[in-house]
Amino acid sequence: MNAITSLPLSVQTVLLLIGSNVFMTFAWYGHLRNLATAPWYLAALASWGIALFEYLLQVPANRIGFQQAGFTVAQLKIVQEVVTLSVFLPFAMLYLKEPFKLDYVWAALCMVGAVYFIFRGA
Repeated sequence: MNAITSLPLSVQTVLLLIGSNVFMTFAWYGHLRNLATAPWYLAALASWGIALFEYLLQVPANRIGFQQAGFTVAQLKIVQEVVTLSVFLPFAMLYLKEPFKLDYVWAALCMVGAVYFIFRGA
């Protein structure tokens, strides 16, 4: 943990958001592969259990980002969305075996535009 706290606050924020997104992606979509034949309520319970770990990283990430690193709420949200897309695409392709689509590139370019507009005044 000491290695993380020695990093710049903005990097701490992003790393915690990446970690939280890995858990959240598994919570939201992992059951499609692992619990596909289980009743939906078992998948929901498993997802809630996984999501707990997401919140254990996401809440400190947003607090560090907002209170210490100086991100606005809008900037935190856009960073979160970029991280979500960055985590989701490899997950979908490697874990769920979804094919790559050119639409992913267009979505990523839209996110680059969102980052530009949210951070341009910073």
